[in-house]
Amino acid sequence: MKKQFAVFGLGSFGESIALELQKLGCEVIAVDKDMERVNGIADSVPYAMQADIGDPEFIRSLGTRNLDAVVIAEAESLEASIMAALECKEIGVPNVIAKAKNNRHATVLRKIGVDTIIFPEKEMGVRLAKNLMSASFTDWIALSPDYSIVETPMPAKWSGKTLKELDVRRNYEVNVVGIKSGAHVEVNPDPSEVLRKEMVLILVGSNAALEAL
Repeated sequence: MKKQFAVFGLGSFGESIALELQKLGCEVIAVDKDMERVNGIADSVPYAMQADIGDPEFIRSLGTRNLDAVVIAEAESLEASIMAALECKEIGVPNVIAKAKNNRHATVLRKIGVDTIIFPEKEMGVRLAKNLMSASFTDWIALSPDYSIVETPMPAKWSGKTLKELDVRRNYEVNVVGIKSGAHVEVNPDPSEVLRKEMVLILVGSNAALEAL
C-alpha cells in the first residue's frame, strides 16, 4: 500500500516536498489557499486543493488521521501553521512535521507536540557553510550538533587498500557506510574490496573526527 502524505503550504519548500514524495511513489494531498499555487501542482499530484489550513473542519474532512504524516510547510501565517499543527495532533496524525519561521514559532509548535520542527533556510545555510569550510568533502549533512554524514573523494593514501587493512573505525574513528562508483552506491561495503581512487566514500562520525580526516 502506498504511503499517504499531506503537504500544507505550496511555496517553493512545500511544493518541492510534495513533488519529491510523489516521485518516490507516495500518494500526496497538496493544499494551499492560493489557487495559482494549487493549479501549478495539480497535474503532478493525485490531489491538489485550495483551502485554509487553519480551518479545523477542513483538516478533519481530509481523513487526516489515516495519513502517514502531514508536512506543514506554511510558516508565513503563524496562526494557520499553529492551528493546523494543533488539529493534526488532536486527531491523531502519527507524524507531524512543521516548518518554523523563528524560534518563538518553534517553541509554540514544540508545546503543541509537533514531532519534527525544521528551519529549512537555517539548516541549508549551516550545511553550505560546512561544505565551504571543508573543501575535501563534496557534501556534508548534520545528523546532530556533534555528528554528521559526509561524502568525500577517496583519500590518496587509502587507494589500493581495503577497509579491513585500513581499520577505519579504530584508526580514524569514522564509519564507512557506503561507497559510490559512478552512479552505483554500495551500502555496507565489503571490507575486503580494494578501494580505487575514483570512488567516493560516504562516512559517518563525529564532526571532530571528520574534520581531522
